[in-house]
Parts: sequence; C-alpha cells; structure tokens
Amino acid sequence: MSASSAFNEEKVGSSSVGEAEYAYDPVSGKIFSSDYNRHDDLKEMLDSNKDSLKLEAMKRIVAMIARGKNASDLFPAVVKNVACKNIEVKKLVYVYLVRYAEEQQDLALLSISTFQRGLKDPNQLIRASALRVLSSIRVTIIVPIMMLAIKEAASDMSPYVRKTAAHAIPKLYSLDPEQKDQLIEVIEKLLADKTTLVAGSVVMAFEEVCPERIDLIHKNYRKLCNLLIDVEEWGQVVIINMLTRYARTQFLNPNLNESLLEEGGGADKTFYGSDEDEDDVEKENENKAEAAALAKRKPYVMDPDHRLLLRNTKPLLQSRNAAVVMAVAQLYFHLAPKAEVGVIAKALVRLLRSHSEVQFVVLQNVATMTIKRRGMFEPYLKSFYIRSTDPTQIKILKLEVLTNLANETNISTILREFQTYIKSMDKDFVAATIQAIGRCATNISEVRDTCLNGLVQLLSNRDDLVVAESVVVIKKLLQMQPEKHSDIIKHMAKLTDNIQVPMARASILWLIGEYCEHVPKIAPDVLRKMAKSFTSEEDIVKLQILNLAAKLYLTNSKQTKLLTQYVLNLAKYDQNYDIRDRARFIRQLIVPTEKSGALSKYAKKLFLALKPAPVLESPFKDRDHFQLGSLSHLLNAKAGSYQELPDWPEAAPDPSVRNVEVPEWTKCSSREKRKEKKVEKPFYSDSEGESGPTESADSETASASSSESDTDSEQSRSSSGSEESDEGSESEEEKEEKNKKKVLKKPVKESESEQSSEEENRKPEKKIKQQKSDSESESDDEEESDSESSRLGSEDSQSEAEVKKRKKAAESKPHSKPVKKEKKEMSLLDLDDFEPAPSPQVTTVTTLLSNSLVTDLDGLSLSDPVLAPSTIIPSGALKSFELLHRITGEGLSVEYCFSRQPFSPDANMVAVQLKFINNSTSATKNLHMEDVKLQSGMRVKEFPEIELLPAAEKASVVMGIDFCDSTQAANFQLCTSTRKFFVSIQPPVGELMRPVFLTENEFKKEQGQLMGMNELTEKLTLDAKCRNEHMIVQRVTTAAHLSRVPCGSDNECRFAGRTVTSSSLVLVTVATREEGAAQVTVNCEKMVIGTMLVKDILLALTQ
Repeated sequence: MSASSAFNEEKVGSSSVGEAEYAYDPVSGKIFSSDYNRHDDLKEMLDSNKDSLKLEAMKRIVAMIARGKNASDLFPAVVKNVACKNIEVKKLVYVYLVRYAEEQQDLALLSISTFQRGLKDPNQLIRASALRVLSSIRVTIIVPIMMLAIKEAASDMSPYVRKTAAHAIPKLYSLDPEQKDQLIEVIEKLLADKTTLVAGSVVMAFEEVCPERIDLIHKNYRKLCNLLIDVEEWGQVVIINMLTRYARTQFLNPNLNESLLEEGGGADKTFYGSDEDEDDVEKENENKAEAAALAKRKPYVMDPDHRLLLRNTKPLLQSRNAAVVMAVAQLYFHLAPKAEVGVIAKALVRLLRSHSEVQFVVLQNVATMTIKRRGMFEPYLKSFYIRSTDPTQIKILKLEVLTNLANETNISTILREFQTYIKSMDKDFVAATIQAIGRCATNISEVRDTCLNGLVQLLSNRDDLVVAESVVVIKKLLQMQPEKHSDIIKHMAKLTDNIQVPMARASILWLIGEYCEHVPKIAPDVLRKMAKSFTSEEDIVKLQILNLAAKLYLTNSKQTKLLTQYVLNLAKYDQNYDIRDRARFIRQLIVPTEKSGALSKYAKKLFLALKPAPVLESPFKDRDHFQLGSLSHLLNAKAGSYQELPDWPEAAPDPSVRNVEVPEWTKCSSREKRKEKKVEKPFYSDSEGESGPTESADSETASASSSESDTDSEQSRSSSGSEESDEGSESEEEKEEKNKKKVLKKPVKESESEQSSEEENRKPEKKIKQQKSDSESESDDEEESDSESSRLGSEDSQSEAEVKKRKKAAESKPHSKPVKKEKKEMSLLDLDDFEPAPSPQVTTVTTLLSNSLVTDLDGLSLSDPVLAPSTIIPSGALKSFELLHRITGEGLSVEYCFSRQPFSPDANMVAVQLKFINNSTSATKNLHMEDVKLQSGMRVKEFPEIELLPAAEKASVVMGIDFCDSTQAANFQLCTSTRKFFVSIQPPVGELMRPVFLTENEFKKEQGQLMGMNELTEKLTLDAKCRNEHMIVQRVTTAAHLSRVPCGSDNECRFAGRTVTSSSLVLVTVATREEGAAQVTVNCEKMVIGTMLVKDILLALTQ
C-alpha cells in the first residue's frame, strides 16, 4: 500500500463507521471522531512474518513522528518487534521507543528484559539504542537496572556506547539524585577516556551532576585541552565553557598588574563620566605608584597549563560553528592577557555575516566587550555600520557598539553615519540614534556643541517622535552648560504649542523651571499657557507644571503669584492622588502660613538646588559579571542552573595536581639507567654521549613512549623544563669543546646554514663519509663490545692521515650482511651527517659519484676552513626519544631521532632514524612494521624488514613520515616473528620544518606579508646563561630546524625555514634588550604551528 493511499485512508477513516467528521487537526489527528481503527494497515504489517513489511511499516511510522503526528497508539504493536532479528528493523524500533517510552511507561516496563538483552547485542548501535530507551523510562523502580546498565556501558569497547552512557547519566540523576555518588564514579571513569567521541558528552554529564567537583578535572585537564580540536562542535562548546570556569579557579589573573594600574582612574570612567571632580588626583597617583611597585615585586609568569588552554582553543576561532567561535571568544575575554584578547575581534566580526539570530547574540556580547576592551574592535568599525535590511533589534545593538567605539578620532565618521540613520522610516531606530548622539556628546566634550546644534535642528522635524526624543536628549545635554545655551532654552519654550508627546513637554517644562533665571521673560508666559491646558495634560506634564509654578513663585512671585495659586487650586481637585498630594505639599512649602513648619524657610534651596548632570551610560555596562555567551548575559538576569564565573584566586593553587603519573614500567628509565646507557653506547657522537643525549632523555623519553597518548607527550614536554635545566647545567668551556669537536665531525651538516649552493656541493661528500664510517664500524665490530666506549674515546684523537686511510679502505671493502650494515651506522663517528635512505642497505659510491669526483672529495681535509659554517647547529639539537622500552619489548629496545636530513625518496617526508638494540639472550627475527594508523593526510614510508638481529647486537634504519605539518602522532605496530608492539612517533613542532636561506631584505619583505593573525609575539626574560648571541642561536636552532638569517643589528637574531609538507614560510626574530629582557616574534602562515613554535622557543631560551 502506498503512502498516499494510507494518508487518504487515515484522513477519512471515520466514514467507514458512518460517523461524520466535524473537525480535523493535521497534527493531533481527529478530535471528535472515533479512531479505534486508525493505523490498522501498519499494525498488520508489524504483525507480519516478513522483515521487509516490518521495515516498511517502521519507516512510515518514523516519518509520521518526524512530521509531528501522534503515533503513540502503535506502541504495543511496535514494542513487540524489539526482539526482531533484522538489524534495520531493530534500529527503527529503538528510535520509536526512545520517543514514546516516557509516555507509555507501563508497556515499556513489560519489555525491559528485551532491552537488557539488547545491552549485550554484538551491534554497537543496538547496545546504545537499548541503553537510550532504558534511560528514557522515567520510573524509579528500575533505577538499579539503569545504574547497572550505565556502569557496564561505561566499560564498553565501543566509544559510541560509552558516549550514550554519558548521556544517560544526567537522566538518571534527575530521576534519582541519591545516586549521585555512584554516578560520580562513572563520570570519573569516563573522564579518563581518551576518545574524542566521549569527551564532550562526559563533560556535559559532569556539568549536570557535579560541577563543583573540579578535582575530577585536574588529571584530565591537559588531555581535554589537546582533544578539544577533534571533538564534535557540540562537545567543544561544553568543554570550553567548563574549562573557562576551571581556569578561573586554578590560575592567576594575567591582567592583575594592569588592573591595579588602572584602578582609581581608568579609561572607562572618563569615557562614561562627563565632568567628574578631580579631587582624588593625588590618591590616584599613589595607587598607581603602589601598583607599579607591586608589579616590580611580583612579575607575572603564566602557568604552562594556562598557556596550553589558550593555545589549543585559538584555532577554533576559525570554526564554521558560531557557538564554538563564541565560546572561544568568551574564554579569551575572561582568561587571556589583555594583549592577546584582540585575536577574537576578527572572528566575531566574521559571525556578523550570519543569520540575524546569530548576529543578535554576537552583538550582545560585542557590546559588553567594547566597554572594557574598546581598542580591539576599532579597526572593524565599518563592520558595525547599519544596513537598511537589518531588523530593528540588530540596528539598535549596532548603534550601541558604534557609540561605545566612539572617540576623538572617529567621532566625525560616526556622526555622519548617525545623520543618515535619522532619516530612517523605523521610528524606534531613529529614537535610539538620537539617544546615541546624546551619549556621544556626553562622552566626548569636543563634539558636544556640534551634537547639540544638530539636535536643535531636529526640533523642526515633522515627526513628533523625532522632536520629542531630541527634546529629552537636549535637556540632558543642557544640564552640563546651561548658561551657554539660553537661546536653545528659548527656542524649546516656543515648541510647547506644537509638541504633543508627554515626555517631551515635561522635559521642556523642567528645563524652563530649572533655568528660569536665564529666561525670566519667557518662563511666566509658558506657565500661563500651561495653566490653560492643565486639565487636559498627561500626569507627567501636570507634575512638571506644578514644579514650574513653584520655582517661578520663589524667583518671580510678583508676576506668577496668582498663576501659581490658580494651578495649585486646579491640582487640588485632580483625579490623580499623586498630583493632589504634590499640590498640597507645594502649597505648604512655598506659601508660608502660621501652621507652616521650619521647612518653608528652605523652600528655595529645596526647589532650586544645583542638580548634577546626568551620566548617559550604556545599558551593557554591568553585564560583564555574567559569563559571556550565556543565557543569563543575554537576558541580563540570572537564569536557572546558571553557574557564576569564579573570581581569580589570590594565590595560585598547586599546579602539580594536573601532573599524570607515569606507568611503573617507564619509571625504569631512571637517571642511573640513562647514565649507564650514556657511558656504554652513545646514540650519536661520543661528544654528545658526554652530556647531549642525557638532556633529551630526561625531558623527552616519557613524552614519546609507546604507552602514552598524544596528550601525555604534550604534558611531559611542557613540564620537563626543570629536568632539562638540572642536567643541562654545563660550563661554557665544555660547550666550546663540544662545538670544536662538532666542527671537525660534522662539516657538511653544519654548513647547511651558509648557502644553498654549498649544501649542494657537499651532498656527495656526506654520502662518502657515511660509507667510510660504515666500513669503519664493520672492522670495529670484530672487537669486543665491552671495549667499545674506550675505543670511541680514542677515535677523537686520531689524525687526519688515519682518517684518509680509512676512507680508502672503506671504498675497497665489500658490504656483507644487512644486519651488520644496520649496526655500522650506529657506532659511527659521524652519525649526525647520516643520509636517510629507503633501505638499510648502503648504496655503493660508484652509483652516486664519478671516480674523479670521489678522488677530489677524498683529498678534502675535514678541517678545511671553507667548510666551517657561519651558523652552528648544536649537537644537542638532535634528541633521541624512546619508542619501545626493553621491558615492554621483552628485551628489544628501540629509540628514534629526527636526523634533520632530507629524506631522499620523498622530499615532503621527515626522516626518522630508528635504533634497535637486542638486549635479550636470543636473536630477534623479522623486524618490520604493520597496521599503520595515521591522521588524514599523513603518509609513511616504512623501513625495510630486518631479517635477523642477533643477541646483544644493534641495528639502525631510516623511515620517512609525512606529518602533514601537524604534531599528530604516527601510530603503528612494531612486529617481530613472535610479538607485536603498539608504538607511536610524535614530532616536536621544530622538526616539521627545514632551513631556508634568505637575505636580510628578503626576510623583511616576507615578514611584512605575514602580519596580523600570522604574527605571534611573546616577551620573556632570558636565562642567565643565554644572554649572548652564540647561546641564543644555539638554543633556537636546537628547538627548531631553522637557518640563521644575516642581520645588521646587534640586538636581533633572525631565523628562517619552511614547513616540510606545505613549504609554508616560518620566520623567527629574537630581539634582546637590557637586563636580559627579550622579545620573540614568529611569523608563520600556519597559526597553529606558529603558536606551538613560540612556546618551544620560549622554553628553550628561559630554561
């Protein structure tokens, strides 16, 4: 049966029983007719034995629900099919049950055993749907069953089911709040989940059930920050709002010193105040001095976790979802240093191109922001100009923003806009524009007269509303300088005959009465006219007529005595009791009698007291105590379940609560173990074996281990500064010795920072050196492994003649086993110059170079002055990371490093060198990679299989990874013939780039094109050991693979590079100042890379 025939049958169903249909509601069905036979066809199809008919029936039922029709009478027929074996039917049945389980609770309870069986279904969608239906049955008797189901689902293998469990938690909590303690345990378990699908849902459950338990967030804070970019948009909003409140309780106010400096006489006060007294100037100066002294005593240092939150949320400003952008904007407004808040302005302005509903919310928040942070929106002034198609509410909000942004420089432009707006046909908008002109005149004294004259011209407008609003605003402006504007008061007095709007008439009468001494001839005549029309005026006008009569009686009683008595008599019998009371009060006060009290003596002072000028303030001035982007902020009233934004703590809580414990097996790599490793088999050259690898081992081993996630590695890198500084405390003499050795050992690598042409010339030599070293290590392999460390020490003192002999011997010696070749590369003198190859087998020299070129290169001395580079890449730049620990790998340990050499098979890949060490007593066979799991866009060039790695032997191979300009980890399985190990390689951001050679002029030109959001600047205080140019260059090139750019200034160091994948330019400038102060500027097309690079360089220069 077709859908159309079913619809027609449904509509005329009552005709079959002979009853007329008197009314038909397309939403709720027939109201007055019998409907016991409705949906009979669907019920028959649901009772059929054919799955195809059931599926068709369920599709039609779900379609009915989607159209808003009531299908609850089908519940018994549908719920029977919950046990159907067809997966598609079962999914649709659960969709129906989720909708109606709460309404038909009794029938749903009958099928609860079926739902429980569904929780064990092999299909994750069925398990999730069963839990969703179970949590929709709002009956307290099944609370224990729901709790058990949620606990089981929280441990489910499928993240989708765990996400559904998180959604069920608030439902159960609202049904039975006494289950809170058990639910908190489930929330704590789900918060530790590392999948992005679960993160947003569990944070929402946390916010609903136990938002006060911030201790649950401590251990998961860094993970949530790092997962944020990959969470769905709904989850991003929830997590950002929660982290905003968390950060307000755990970090110090980054603007504390600035707020102290502004205290007492801030810009906001002068902006809204008109003619404030300046009696407290001395007090303000004292406050400023105290604040400055406080700032000197306690310089603010941002917590790394605070910086992590700001850095990871910044890319979300480019989200296509307006709610996400708004959430990040409010986070920056509430948490970021004042200098960094400006980045949100461009993103918010972009949202103004969206729907009017989005514009309304965004403009509400922008209006609040412009009161305290006016400067960040000034460049986008034209974006707030009003279009004729804008709704009235949007127009008024844009007016508010324009008024807040008005200052001496742009007021002329804004006033020209306002002149155009006054001609609009929208009267409410015109009235708001006139009020905005009045606020501009109040706040900016230079244009007060201009605005006043413009408003006076509006008094001749044909529209009563425009004239009335102008009168009200002029009245407020005249209070500031009434003696200068008696002509305007006279002009307004003449308007009393024409203006009929009560508020405008009342304002004119108040002005004439208040400044009657300035218009002594006109005021009595106005009172005479008003007395005539007193009985027909509105109440607000009558009250001002009484005030005018009293003031004139006190200042000019000869002319106005009789008029005043006449008006008071009229008021005495008025219908409004307020007017009668006012008349009685005024009569006793100004007309003294024997019964009059002492107050009558002070009548003149009471009526003609000097009144302060009104301060025209923005209605958004005090809204910032609500969290931006919240419903409470939108309504300017506290909404239900709103959580207050906490105040900043006076002292920073302990940051160690966010540290995540390292698993026991990784703790084996202690300092003592590393020292032994350092003495026995150094990874790079022996000079690095003395101190270089130790620095990296302490800080980086845990960060790239196979057991830890991306977030854990981020945490360890950010918190390892103290360890690096402990072990990196070497004397300057040792570092100079290292550099000298390095110049001898790595001429080709170091010369990369000179010129690209020299780099091309030295590539052949690099390959020859590698082969020399291969043969050298092959002969060395015949010696005992115990004497290896002493042998390496003696190699440093070998003469150049011996080196040349070894070169020739290496060329003539054949290469035998591939395993030997793996091992050779590890014990080289010159490992830093390693040329990455697609396979562990080394290509012979003759395949790469002509014999004559080999001979020419053979004659080169390693100490040739031409090879001495101008920019030294320090030996510590190449850090080793642990990929597989020997305990986890059952005797097999693997380390990796980024060799900073081009990967010859693919220039867009980063060369990663792997070092395998077999610490077991038996040989390891068939070492290879499997099951590579990469983020979108990433690629891997696998290393060739190592057939055999004997006991106590080591081998080295090279693989290539295209990280796609991101620090996402490359995950894969490292396999032997018997075991598989899950490992991951995550690059520091500095290894995602390659050096590029620019002149000073080229650098400045490129830097000029990468301004605005592509430029990041951070101020810092240099470490005591890092205040000379040599150390700055060494540390920056250690942190990032960049080349030095020539610079004419002694106070600047410049570096340049390009990202490996997209060739996006990266420019770094370190400008030094007095007393160790410095500023790091990074210009990069990719903002995320630029942000992460700034952080790494700051760590390198300050620790």
